[in-house]
Amino acid sequence: MLPVRVPTPLSRGGRPDADRTPRGRSGWKAVLPPSGRWRRPLRELALVALLFAAYKLGRLLGAHHIDEAFANAGRLWDLERALRLPSEEDLQDLLLELPTPAVVAANAYYKYVHFPATALFLVWTYARRPWHYRWARTVLAVMTGVALAVHIAVPLAPPRMLSGLGFVDTGAVYGPGVYGPAHDDGMANQFAAMPSLHVGWAVFVAVSLVLSCRTRWRWLWLAHPVVTLGVVIGTANHYWLDGAVALVILAVVMLVLRPPARPRRERARDRREQPEAAVAESGKSTAPQAPVAA
Repeated sequence: MLPVRVPTPLSRGGRPDADRTPRGRSGWKAVLPPSGRWRRPLRELALVALLFAAYKLGRLLGAHHIDEAFANAGRLWDLERALRLPSEEDLQDLLLELPTPAVVAANAYYKYVHFPATALFLVWTYARRPWHYRWARTVLAVMTGVALAVHIAVPLAPPRMLSGLGFVDTGAVYGPGVYGPAHDDGMANQFAAMPSLHVGWAVFVAVSLVLSCRTRWRWLWLAHPVVTLGVVIGTANHYWLDGAVALVILAVVMLVLRPPARPRRERARDRREQPEAAVAESGKSTAPQAPVAA
């Protein structure tokens, strides 16, 4: 860092403004070179990449327990029927009754939205809600770590592998495909169905955006987990209990790691924006109406 002389700012009266005087000995202030501005973003990017690599490696550790995964699937199916949960096959039948492009769109949503949406959420939060970012990143990391432990301990074959029960692998039949053959797919653990991180991440992204934003449109983010749940069930990639367990894990993590308080400057901005919004609404309601022709 290069020390440079920062002139003392002046108030409107031409006198030095003590509140705006830069800190440092003799008025000297350390100025970061351009490369220093990227140090923290690159560190966060490296951390997220490391967590993702650990997640992928951990998932692959449980990818070869085929017999146990199918046995667990049978037990889970019986448990859901004992709990009188609706059949995943009924929801898939509703999806398959739709035109083929709708099935393809559901497969594309499952394949292409999960990771990019979460990554964009982290980038946006880092840039626009830095006070919220570290908590969000930590919650995602802890939730994913717990889910990874469950993936390894409880391998589970997804419904699309249970063709004997009438399920259809919509990705393989209609495309776009997500996985290769279960016995030699070295890029993914297809038996990591329990819990569903598709559901867990989608719910957390939506809840986090609702907490950190103040626009009235923020509630629309709740459509993301609703669509995600319908997609993962309709495409036979998950069971109902996969999503339920993910929600339990997320709830426990959020109870332990409470969301941060909104900073004072954010609260002040909210107070300034609320009267402006109220004035705008009142202006619309009191606008003169055009006369109605007889």
